[in-house]
Amino acid sequence: QVQLVQSGGGLVQAGGSLGLSCAASGPTFSTNTMGWFRQAPGKEREFVASISRGGNTRYTDSLKGRFTISRDAVKNTVFLQMNSAKPEDTAVYYCGASTYTWPTSGQTTYSSWGQGTQVTVSS
Repeated sequence: QVQLVQSGGGLVQAGGSLGLSCAASGPTFSTNTMGWFRQAPGKEREFVASISRGGNTRYTDSLKGRFTISRDAVKNTVFLQMNSAKPEDTAVYYCGASTYTWPTSGQTTYSSWGQGTQVTVSS
């Protein structure tokens, strides 16, 4: 059983930066790929970014260049750095863990989820 514990997030002004982290514990194969998703009020959860154990990354096109996903393989922790924050980035952010060996974007490919972290970008 994989456990994902998220930290970071909170309130940031538009144009600012914010970081999220997600520490995983459990079977190694269960966290081959780790990813970030977000859900804004009244909207469906959407893919943000993912990273494989080998360091390959995948981003949703609209966020590429502002968001950076990284991973500490030793600590089995994944990070999301958000730069040039926009009010439309306001959402609950979730990390997920997948057994897939490539960075996948589909929610159904993730079998474990973190508790969610609120990120609010003020204008």
